[in-house]
Amino acid sequence: MPEAVIVDTVRLASGKGKPSGALAGTHPVELLAYVLRALVTRNDLDPAQVDDVIGGCVQQVGEQALNISRSALLSAGFPDSVPATTIDRQCGSSQQAAHFAAQGVIAGAYDIVIACGVESMSRIPMGTSSIGMDTSGPGIAARYPDGLVHQGISAELISAKWKLDRDALDAYAARSHQRAAAAIANEAFQHEILPIDVVRADGRTVAHRIDETVRADTTAEGLARLTPSFRTEEFAARFPEAPWQITPGNSSPLTDGASAVLIMSEAMAAKLGLTPRARFHSFAVVGDDPTLMLTAPIPATRKVLERGGLHIDDLDAYEVNEAFAPVPLAWAHELGADPDKLNPWGGAIALGHALGSSGTRLLGTLVNYLEATGGRYGLQTMCEGAGMANATVIERL
Repeated sequence: MPEAVIVDTVRLASGKGKPSGALAGTHPVELLAYVLRALVTRNDLDPAQVDDVIGGCVQQVGEQALNISRSALLSAGFPDSVPATTIDRQCGSSQQAAHFAAQGVIAGAYDIVIACGVESMSRIPMGTSSIGMDTSGPGIAARYPDGLVHQGISAELISAKWKLDRDALDAYAARSHQRAAAAIANEAFQHEILPIDVVRADGRTVAHRIDETVRADTTAEGLARLTPSFRTEEFAARFPEAPWQITPGNSSPLTDGASAVLIMSEAMAAKLGLTPRARFHSFAVVGDDPTLMLTAPIPATRKVLERGGLHIDDLDAYEVNEAFAPVPLAWAHELGADPDKLNPWGGAIALGHALGSSGTRLLGTLVNYLEATGGRYGLQTMCEGAGMANATVIERL
């Protein structure tokens, strides 16, 4: 059975997902095209050899509609013969793209494949694809007569269930910024971030190469002054247990970004003279309670460790997406995880969460962290809309 290996990973530094953000002036097709072009160029790879490009994108509407992965590879100059598809597993879309890519290699269907993702939340705001629409239908309404809730409410319910107070959430969020700022100062991301020239809102062209969402001066005391975002009279009456303590400070920010991972069989890497950096060890994807919604990384992690014959203590790092601070905190409590190994270079609260791009962004950071520290095994897991999660274990080579 072929081994699926990671040869390289690239990403753009995060941009704030608002009109003044660094990447807001760049069409999302061009954001993804930029990372695709760079990935093949820096590995001296003929793009005609790529069997498929599998991309993740959540808001597949407007400028991100009609299979943005195919549009991006054509813009990047890939031959017409290279196919592409764009998938939606909500926040885990590009992590699922990496799963499909690696599993295709293992099955013998691919020799070389690119997994990637993009999201321009400044140009295509979250929720655009469902505005004014009933996306549930009568069956869902009958099954959940009180109605499902959005993720901010789910984060509040997780805080209540795991008894996480505001101090714990804000302290965790501040730590994310502090770790990310330290990683930037130490040039930890230099092997994954691609500098890009962008046109700012004022018309200036500048080089963008540092994650714009990181605030090095963030403190828990400062975050404590922010007002909770999701309390309404309706939700307060429905969920009296909710503590109402999720704020913009302990949540991931709206973000623009793009990222990509070059995946191939070990035999093809050897044939091309490329050095694999990591291999895919095991995969899992699960569903969980769609109201709590953000808890699925817990059973996904248990499943992937069982499949891989590993224990949490065998892992050298875990990238657990920080959609909201309660998510990694509840996950760490249930798994008995070492907090020092959890998002050691900061997470999405600081580095941003560009929805469709986040899966391959986390994977790239995990590869680079294992290389920098000499670690062997790393775990990546991501909470996803409607109560799902992917989990991936990689092994550094």
